Amino acid sequence: MPNAIVFVINGVEDIEAVTTIDILRRGNVRVDVVSVEDSLEVTCAQKTVIKADKLLKDSMPESYDVVVIPGGTLDWLDNDDFMAAIGEIGKKGKQRIAAICIAPVVLGKLGLLKGKKATSHPAGDRDLEGAEFVRDSVVTDGLITTSRGPATAPLFALEILTLLVGKEASETVKTNLLLKSLESF
Repeated sequence: MPNAIVFVINGVEDIEAVTTIDILRRGNVRVDVVSVEDSLEVTCAQKTVIKADKLLKDSMPESYDVVVIPGGTLDWLDNDDFMAAIGEIGKKGKQRIAAICIAPVVLGKLGLLKGKKATSHPAGDRDLEGAEFVRDSVVTDGLITTSRGPATAPLFALEILTLLVGKEASETVKTNLLLKSLESF
């Protein structure tokens, strides 16, 4: 069974975190929710409280098939341990990294978007250092997947699911969620 780590931080966008967790779990991906805070409880941008499965210091991000960074905040940039972990994963180039909304800026700051096509929320499209900006809802270039924001969260999660378990499983989840007609924004 493929596995994913979804990072959470205070101020993370609720829809992006929860939708990704939900869709991946529906597609039989083992998902660990990992807090980069000092607490398992994280308060999202719209005040939803998420209880993570573990803390960053107690996890091994390099052991997952994909690491997912929801947006909503750029506070990711201020967490040295998180930035070091993502930078190391990116340098090794063996795992998928997925970031949505403003979070692709993290990948740009770490130099992981050089020579790649990427997208983000309009607030971050000029900060995708080294990337060729694309306005598509979801963009996958090599091992990097990026997406625009809350409204594209289902498409983002389905793309990750497709990359991990295949189109058939992704289509089944899409159909069961009545998203079959949701192709792009």
